[in-house]
Amino acid sequence: MAFAGPRRPVPGTGKPSPTALPKTAPAQDIATRVDSVDWGALAADLDNYGCATIHGLLSPPECEALAAGYTHDALFRSRIVMASHGFGRGEYKYFAYPLPGTVDALRAALYPRLVPVANRWNAAMSIDTRYPAAHADYLARCHRAGQLRPTPLLLRYGPGDYNCLHQDLYGEHVFPLQVAILLSEPGRDFTGGEFVMTEQRPRMQSRAEVVTLHQGDAVVFAVSQRPVQGSRGSYRVNLRHGVSRLHAGQRYTLGIIFHDAT
Repeated sequence: MAFAGPRRPVPGTGKPSPTALPKTAPAQDIATRVDSVDWGALAADLDNYGCATIHGLLSPPECEALAAGYTHDALFRSRIVMASHGFGRGEYKYFAYPLPGTVDALRAALYPRLVPVANRWNAAMSIDTRYPAAHADYLARCHRAGQLRPTPLLLRYGPGDYNCLHQDLYGEHVFPLQVAILLSEPGRDFTGGEFVMTEQRPRMQSRAEVVTLHQGDAVVFAVSQRPVQGSRGSYRVNLRHGVSRLHAGQRYTLGIIFHDAT
């Protein structure tokens, strides 16, 4: 899907032009960037901390183009106002099929790189589910189970907005890793609004992880649980993620979830 290029946001506001349409990044460019990531180091961070960072996955113009698409309702299947559901403050929109090219390319390129971690984690947690190498095959599995609605989303936060700690579970089939990409620049477009993750281990207090991101950076993280090696073998820990309160400006985020929703 091709679109006209975006106007740049008003400096210091992070707010995209309402007349701009999102420009698609070539799928091959996305695939090349994903291939260049040190996936061994990233897998080690996921094993140790439940999250890992990819720096500069998207360029600033690509981030601004995606954020600009927020005002174009034809791109989305639904809009959620967080306060109406007790999710926090702010709002987000789920993309409709067909996904914008950049979003579709990210989903297709990132998924096969995360499958080895997902399968290894399930084996360690004695979960029988294994994931196919291609995302299209995994989506077919979701769709056969009635999970037909796309889950990639754009989130928008303003002053005082936040996202409560949660897990993105949308049906029987759940891919255990997901990705969030920051589309705005901290300090220039907004202050506050940090990505936060908590991990609850059995009979222990929760551990918090704050991930520092810049525009175009991605954080890969566990959806709901991961294995941790203990003295008697692996055991499961539960994780939740959210966003701390925004102090000023506007913050846009692209969320890449690999399972679809019922």
